[in-house]
Amino acid sequence: DYGRAGLHARAGRMSGREEPLPCAHKACAERNGNMDKMIEKLETSIENGAEVIVVGGGIAGVAAAVAAARSGADVLLLEKGALLGGLATNGLINWYEPLCDGHGEQLMTGLAEELLRLSIRYGDDTLPRIWKDEARPVDRSLISPEKQHPIGGRYATFFSPTIFQLALDELLKKEGVRIRLDILAARPVMEGSRCTGICCESKSGRQYFPAKIVVDASGDSDMFFRAGAPCAEGQNYFSFLAHVTDTSEKKKALQQRRWMSIGADLHGRGQREGEPFTPCLTNEQITAFLLDGRAALLEKVKTKDRRQFEVTSLPSMPQARKTRRIKGACTLTEADCKRRCDTTVGLACDFEKPGDWYEIPWGCLYSETVDNLLAAGRMVSADGWAWDVTRVIPVCALTGQAAGTAAALMAREAVAAARLSMDELQAALQAQGVRLHHDP
Repeated sequence: DYGRAGLHARAGRMSGREEPLPCAHKACAERNGNMDKMIEKLETSIENGAEVIVVGGGIAGVAAAVAAARSGADVLLLEKGALLGGLATNGLINWYEPLCDGHGEQLMTGLAEELLRLSIRYGDDTLPRIWKDEARPVDRSLISPEKQHPIGGRYATFFSPTIFQLALDELLKKEGVRIRLDILAARPVMEGSRCTGICCESKSGRQYFPAKIVVDASGDSDMFFRAGAPCAEGQNYFSFLAHVTDTSEKKKALQQRRWMSIGADLHGRGQREGEPFTPCLTNEQITAFLLDGRAALLEKVKTKDRRQFEVTSLPSMPQARKTRRIKGACTLTEADCKRRCDTTVGLACDFEKPGDWYEIPWGCLYSETVDNLLAAGRMVSADGWAWDVTRVIPVCALTGQAAGTAAALMAREAVAAARLSMDELQAALQAQGVRLHHDP
């Protein structure tokens, strides 16, 4: 197994011992001189690893796992929750942001488009009429400035988060991705600048999964941060969103499933007076964020007629927009808007500013301090408004596809991220249907 010999050596392997080490949480613990930390000495079970391990089963993690598997790698996906999809499903943000520029030109393709289509394959949708079929170009005379116009709106849709979760299960199993649910990736195991695998905690106890390449799609840069790579923290307004139904009305499924939002929008409009920002990076911060949101929702529920109103879904994860991102080999900023990039791994459109687009540099997906750890999703190296652009569903799918494809190449060729051939990576992405440049 990948990295097995090295871990046995560090664990003090007994001569001739071949079976995995038992998980021994009864092992001794020592306190340091300041009495504020405990040093654990644990034996950890070594499991079957993979060429590529993906940490996190949100949209970025799913895209990374699918792309790596389709590129020929053996892939293991580790998800701390019981369901896949991340904020798009568990977080109830069931709006697939646009794949087009708002003027009738589709900018995003590849897995970004495939996952949009998957999100509505078995459930209802609100896709505008001009995007219903896959014929291109669309009739631009029908384009509407209204983002969600039923005829000429942007290439975007609401979807059923629960049905999408089932479809994501089906997709990953079809592609041969091995999945572990309800398992927390606790930390990377490092040998110098190389990550040899991931230590996890679950109902099975503490386990180690060796890997050649790791894709961190945790949303919070957890593996990078715990590997000692430089990261930057974000700030979040107080906000909470639930799904509700007005039972007095009989409508289509997605019309019945409505958002009830509390607190601020992404620009801070509606932030409660005196409410502090939070990075949502400690257990205490996350607990307060969730409990305060649910308490505020309950106060709103108390004003409704209980006979004609129902809260149908509560988020099972914090709905934070920006938590922690890596400081990569390069950082995308708003100054890069509409700027060509020779090292692009994909073209992204601005979900809020029609006509704006970004080419995502490869350097946003890795840190120069870690050889074989890649980032995908809302934690890639981007700042300011560019961070907002990269954190939404289609761009998470885009960076996930790039990271997964790169991980498979790096595993096969035994090269670090900084030495991966851009020509080879870009050719592989284009072969998968990814649009790299905003060329006419």
